[in-house]
Amino acid sequence: MKMTDAAADNEPKEAFPYKPPSTEQLKRYADIFEPNLVLRKRILKRCFDIILGGSIFLFVSIPLLSLLYVAYKIEGVFDKKSRGNVFYYYNAISRGKVIKKFKIRVIQRGFIELELEKAHDWRAHKAEWNKSARTRVGQFAKSYYLDELPQFFSVVMGDMSLVGPRPLSTLHYNRDLKQGNVTRTLLTGGVLGLGHIRKGTAQMGDPEFELEYAEMYKGATTFRLLALDLWVIKMGIRLMLKGQGL
Repeated sequence: MKMTDAAADNEPKEAFPYKPPSTEQLKRYADIFEPNLVLRKRILKRCFDIILGGSIFLFVSIPLLSLLYVAYKIEGVFDKKSRGNVFYYYNAISRGKVIKKFKIRVIQRGFIELELEKAHDWRAHKAEWNKSARTRVGQFAKSYYLDELPQFFSVVMGDMSLVGPRPLSTLHYNRDLKQGNVTRTLLTGGVLGLGHIRKGTAQMGDPEFELEYAEMYKGATTFRLLALDLWVIKMGIRLMLKGQGL
């Protein structure tokens, strides 16, 4: 059975809000759409990721993940439907390469498609947008984006960056690439993105922001790029503290 059609697969519309680049964007960012373009890795950006990302992982992610792990186990004692693994990963794309995108499980075990989970396919957990499918701890984690905390480990390992276009599942990456978006091929995926901080707004999914970031990555000084990264991180923290995750 082919799974490339979202409607046929009953895919939540929130899972793929990404739009194709407009004719205007293709012209304005023509240099980003050049065939065979390769963006050099920014060494100081990587150092920034290691220092800040490593600090967040040690002093924020690990303590919070430990608390969530214990909370999940306690919930499982009283609710059998909430039992199961706390962490999982699915295959995603960062800078054109397959990586493990780690997350916290937010849905009850009965809503997980087990065969797809074994293959680390994103669709195994597609019920995460169904609030009635979530565990109590999962609902809390999803509201404050805490299900993304394990990805700071990926930042330390170099599979992700603190800021960049959000890594998409292989299914969604191929769909996005087919409609003309190239930023996820050129850039390391981020825990936060210039487009991702627009979550919950009509701007979410507009390629403008990822193209703008790619343009900055390509031509801006390291100081300007890191200043932008810090701003994105600040806005991401604000978004998280609102507790309005879908």
